Amino acid sequence: MKKILCFLLAALTLLALPACGKKATYANEGYLTMATNAEFPPYEYHDGGFIVGIDAEVAAAIAKKLGLELKIEDMEFDSVIAAVQTGKADIGMAGLTVTPDRQAVVDFSTSYATGVQAIIVPENSPIASADDLFNNVGTYHVGVQLTTTGDIYCSEDLGEENVERYPKGADAVMALVANKIDCVVIDNEPAKAFVQANPGLKILETEYITEDYAIATSKSNTPLTEAVNKALEELIADGTVQSIVDKYITAE
Repeated sequence: MKKILCFLLAALTLLALPACGKKATYANEGYLTMATNAEFPPYEYHDGGFIVGIDAEVAAAIAKKLGLELKIEDMEFDSVIAAVQTGKADIGMAGLTVTPDRQAVVDFSTSYATGVQAIIVPENSPIASADDLFNNVGTYHVGVQLTTTGDIYCSEDLGEENVERYPKGADAVMALVANKIDCVVIDNEPAKAFVQANPGLKILETEYITEDYAIATSKSNTPLTEAVNKALEELIADGTVQSIVDKYITAE
């Protein structure tokens, strides 16, 4: 009887191992939770009570491949990386650029889109290119969204004392309209929407910098990181990602 009991216990232990492995792979059973800041069209924004955009659709396609349901958590941009790092979210997608500081606390997927940091100025601005900012440090005050790469690059290049940080990109643009700052550095796609909505502003022809966007994942959940990246690479290979990007960003 003792031998039979020991055998049964061993068998039950072996049967339990795959289930434990699956739980470790997918936090929030049945869901892939995405942390984002839905103030960044066309990557993520509110539309009729829903969060839509490039990142939302790419994440939904990844979740479908993994047999999960996508759940989107909207939060301040500077909370997205922390949510992934602490396990409150499985992935972070908010037009995230890979930077050394971010790589220190989270992992990143293959890049799925290219972004351009554009410069918004009033139509009569003396600022004609990024060089005017670099060559006249201290002359101009630049508006950025807090903790974005625009914030990181401008603070490093121009000095923190010359950079004004705002919780949302729209807040920075409103400050520009009110003549509180001289320009705004932000991703080119939302920049287009802001300029269209605010007559008297324009985007400079020369960009501040070009960067690649990727998905942030937790360093403590390698199986999920690998599964997400595998699904993403398959979606890139079969053209799904490009079709999503093309849906929101038309060729000019």
